[in-house]
Amino acid sequence: MTTPLTFKPVYKDYLWGGDSLATCYQRPGTPHPCAESWEISGLSEGASIVSNGQHAGRSLPELVSEFGVALLGTKAPDPRRFPLLFKLIDARDRLSIQVHPNNANAACTRGEPKTEMWYVLNRAPNAMIYAGLRKGTTPGALRTALATGTAGDCLNHAPVKPGDAIFIPGGLVHAIGEGCLIYEVQQSSNTTYRLYDWDRKGPDGQPRPLHIEESFKTIDWDLTSSPKASPETGPLVACDYFHVRKLAVAGSHTIPQDGTTFAALFVEDGRATVEAGGETVPLASGTSCLIPAAVPSFTLTGKASFIITTL
Repeated sequence: MTTPLTFKPVYKDYLWGGDSLATCYQRPGTPHPCAESWEISGLSEGASIVSNGQHAGRSLPELVSEFGVALLGTKAPDPRRFPLLFKLIDARDRLSIQVHPNNANAACTRGEPKTEMWYVLNRAPNAMIYAGLRKGTTPGALRTALATGTAGDCLNHAPVKPGDAIFIPGGLVHAIGEGCLIYEVQQSSNTTYRLYDWDRKGPDGQPRPLHIEESFKTIDWDLTSSPKASPETGPLVACDYFHVRKLAVAGSHTIPQDGTTFAALFVEDGRATVEAGGETVPLASGTSCLIPAAVPSFTLTGKASFIITTL
């Protein structure tokens, strides 16, 4: 675990996706529609496979099992499990109104906690996000809105622009609006409870399943808003599960590590290389890379804007 790791993307063809991943990042072989690219994943339903170096062809869960804290770092909550999931999301259409469990209530529905953050890479004119129930929304009022098809009116919504960061803690009702291209960092969980799907039909012509009762057990009714920020300094988002920050490189920049956490890199824009352990890996715009915790330092060279996540 001394060299950078890159992975083959795992694509998801959910019906609300589009073609931005193929056109923006010149990725051949994406499905149509292509809703998500799981960039770095330890989940069994979309485990990442290494595409470079001596570990090419091996899965991320396999490497975690073998190398443990040398890959993850001492801050990892479980040395046998990759703790985060990194995605690109292309919302050609708006996503369902949904909620994820948090650490306190996940056991109530036998789900897994999922706190996440969104970083807006691009958006269509007038694109927006929905985050948090409007103040004063009661369980009874939300049930009435679900029954009458007006659930969207119960949520706060705001326009977004590239560079915006939105924090979505577990328990917060939310939806990504149409026309958003987003980089998402989240706890490693695929538990989503769908409250309302805008009366849309699935590929089989039938409404997609809803999870009303699970959602009501999961909603944190005290969360009525979500912070949206584009800080000039400091992290984009810092919480108990991840720290996400931006870094602009023009030339060469070396980043030391202390063994406590891996570093997940995403190239927002530009082109660069990353060097560690004697191996140099090219990184084009839209590329993800994982630096194991055991790497004492890594060097970024080029002209690029990075999003860097650590535990």
